[in-house]
Amino acid sequence: MVSAAVARTQLAALKVAPVGTMAGYSRDKFTHWAQQGNKCDTREVVLKRDGTGVTQDAECKAVSGNWKSLYDGAVVTEAGKMDIDHMVPLAEGWRSGAAGWDPARRKAFANDLTHPQLLAVTAASNRSKGDQSPDLWQPPDKASWCQYGRAWTTVKSTYALTVTEAEKKMLTTMLDTCAS
Repeated sequence: MVSAAVARTQLAALKVAPVGTMAGYSRDKFTHWAQQGNKCDTREVVLKRDGTGVTQDAECKAVSGNWKSLYDGAVVTEAGKMDIDHMVPLAEGWRSGAAGWDPARRKAFANDLTHPQLLAVTAASNRSKGDQSPDLWQPPDKASWCQYGRAWTTVKSTYALTVTEAEKKMLTTMLDTCAS
């Protein structure tokens, strides 16, 4: 994860543009939960990475462990109650530049294990967020705003996606919660 200072520099460099159209969007255009080897798909890799004491069955499915959801601070012990959130939702990516990408780039975006694009969070908080940008939805646990703002900005910067004026303003507010 980048520092708040780096995130501020990234945010300043992002192109501001109006919200793009959803014309042509389909979640299926982003091949997600790709195979990652050893019978594991992206979802199972993130559950293992983001949890503690995670055990997996022969098919790589998480069967036990502990997870702390960044968005709401909830502690969960059942993998089925966790969702894997796309920090920058697929639909938001589409509206801010991914509509022009080829299928390989969309697949990389949907399965990115290198940047802070994928995060295990409670199903309730993920569904509350939906495909909204930070100006429309913020994690209810304000203690997570610094990390959320840094992650969102890093993903937008990595993929050269645009931001709206309102999104940029809220990201600035989130980054301002970071300790110096």
